[in-house]
Amino acid sequence: MKILENEAKTIFQRSGIRIPKGVLVQKGEDNRTGIAELGNDVVIKAQVDVGGRGKAGGVLMATQDTAPEMIQELMTRTIKGSMINRILVEEKLKIEHEYYVSITIDRAKKMPVILFAETGGVDIEETAARDPHALRRAYIHPLLSDVPLFARRYLTGKAPAGLGLTINQLYKVFIANDALLAEINPLVTTPDGVYAADAKLIIDDNALAKQGITENRDLNERERIAEEHGFSFVQLDGNIGVIGNGAGLTMATVDLITNTGGTAANFLDVGGGADKDRVSFAVRMLGDIPGVSVIVVNLLGGITRCDEVAKGIVDAGVSQKVIVRLAGTNEEEGRRILQDHGYEMLETMEAVVTAAVRAAS
Repeated sequence: MKILENEAKTIFQRSGIRIPKGVLVQKGEDNRTGIAELGNDVVIKAQVDVGGRGKAGGVLMATQDTAPEMIQELMTRTIKGSMINRILVEEKLKIEHEYYVSITIDRAKKMPVILFAETGGVDIEETAARDPHALRRAYIHPLLSDVPLFARRYLTGKAPAGLGLTINQLYKVFIANDALLAEINPLVTTPDGVYAADAKLIIDDNALAKQGITENRDLNERERIAEEHGFSFVQLDGNIGVIGNGAGLTMATVDLITNTGGTAANFLDVGGGADKDRVSFAVRMLGDIPGVSVIVVNLLGGITRCDEVAKGIVDAGVSQKVIVRLAGTNEEEGRRILQDHGYEMLETMEAVVTAAVRAAS
């Protein structure tokens, strides 16, 4: 789950990372008194969980005289489709130099990796693409509670020594919050020291309960309903609905649709042992997705009974064409139920996907 900048900065500050003085303004509130304490020059920052916020007009420079009007105007906008309900107003720092630091997981090496660049800001992606060597990398064994001093020195090079301490503090934030990403861009030096001018934090969805977070704000309404029913569900952009049992089989179905020239509308794993009602709900849920013209059901019957799956498909009664591949427990009975109700059941995953792509096009 993505954490908003103002929330991430509060977490960073608890770990000793310095942040600019700031005031959070909610839509409909008037916090002029708090803003007045930030100095004459301020930065107005929309609190939305999208990337490229600065280039999209979500970060503005203002003065005490212009800030109130600019805040009200910014509240009327959207940034990449996200409504602005909160704005962080901060003191404008006297920046001497901008750096970039982030920590994420290298899935191939199965350990955290720290990235550091001596140039930060909104163009960091272009800098990294143009010169990959501009980003220094250090891999940290997950059992370490601190970034070793030699790794800090390697990352920061000739940059001020205080940056190494901030990198170590950010690593502690990353570990303590079960993060998938902790980023400061830019990490700045000023006459008064090192500050996190921006903050980004993404927490592993699987650790939300451990972190005391009761709601995953990143989920849309359909994803939230799927979570309540125990489905593993991800909405995509295509027109072919996908239902499978087991993450590997479902993902392979999505990949095969792409390789066959189609586009999947979703990933939905109903899990093992799915009964008639569970399958019926899943099929209806996909039938309600706008633009879905055909639904692929690809299940292997082990603890899942094929006849129960077939009954669920029939009970769902969606208007879209449903193409099925079932194999395993009570397979013949499942085939009979589907055939009696006019559904198409094919022998292989390749045949089902080919038929679905053809029907969707």
